[in-house]
Amino acid sequence: MKVGYARVNTLEQTLDLQMDALKVNSCQSIYTDKVSGIKTVKPAFEEMLSCLREGDTIVIWKLDRLGRSTRDLIELVATLAKKKIDIISLQDPIDTTSPGSILVFQIFCALAEHERNIIIQRTRAGLESARARGSNGGIQRD
Repeated sequence: MKVGYARVNTLEQTLDLQMDALKVNSCQSIYTDKVSGIKTVKPAFEEMLSCLREGDTIVIWKLDRLGRSTRDLIELVATLAKKKIDIISLQDPIDTTSPGSILVFQIFCALAEHERNIIIQRTRAGLESARARGSNGGIQRD
């Protein structure tokens, strides 16, 4: 079954564009939230997750509707894959129902991990440089 999910950040924003696209893509049910993507509690999203069954497909307008953090998105997709639940993003090259699109997602994941490792490396180098100048954790000592 195709299950749609739409989210906007504020109560003033409209879900119309996303809802229209989800309906055109034959979603049998659609869950909506009007809450910021950085919020950890998204009531309709949580309800949708609890209703999903093996073989279902989540359809979204854009990948950022599921969350803001690459790490969280990767973990979510991995969790859903274990439950044999796919994701189709209508505006991104993400469609876990086909081998080619899974490859694109895996490359996306590898690049995200690489980016995270570069950030860690830069942070460590910055902290070491700060310590060499007498700072503790980047904070100047008196």
